[in-house]
Amino acid sequence: MVGLDQLLGFGLAALVVIVIPGPSVVFVVGRAVSYGQRVALASVIGNTLGLFVVMALVCLGLGAIVAESMLVFTIIKFAGAAYLVWLGVQALRHRREFRMGDGDARASLTGWKAVRQGFVVGISNPKGFLIFAAMLPPFVDQSSSSPVPAQMFALGSLAVVLGLACDSVWALAAGRAREWFVASERRGSALGAIGGTSMIGLGVGMALSGRHN
Repeated sequence: MVGLDQLLGFGLAALVVIVIPGPSVVFVVGRAVSYGQRVALASVIGNTLGLFVVMALVCLGLGAIVAESMLVFTIIKFAGAAYLVWLGVQALRHRREFRMGDGDARASLTGWKAVRQGFVVGISNPKGFLIFAAMLPPFVDQSSSSPVPAQMFALGSLAVVLGLACDSVWALAAGRAREWFVASERRGSALGAIGGTSMIGLGVGMALSGRHN
């Protein structure tokens, strides 16, 4: 089993990384300002599921492959970047739909579709592989009777839960700020443009980011 000192130590380290706004936060905020709280929260769920899969793969050894192979890293990086740019373009195309008036009209995007899109973003973010691959091993107790993969999985699950909580807070906060903007057609259109641009910027930044060893 994982000891309490391991959980507290890793939890604190993971929280420091998680609370600093990164790709997941930018993606969630962009979804919130473009589509509202419901879609943003659905995107958070999908993104979290994607990160959970990434964490599980790291525990099974794929993290080492991604960390060592420039080709694998590059393929995942550009696939994720292209998908984010596509999502941003879609948000820009439909920016004139981001108005509420009576508070009921919203740009259409089903919850399940948002979950699927969030999952693709989460699982295609190569930084997820590298962060888990870099952070998990130092907190493993080699002398413990518990298998190393089991320890890594337990610690990684804690990070995933912390990420879910933090991203949900960002989604709710950004969604509430959105209400004021979308009460006006002009402000709503501007907000849709901001959300779409932020996702495109995130995708471009991901594509241009260098290799982190």
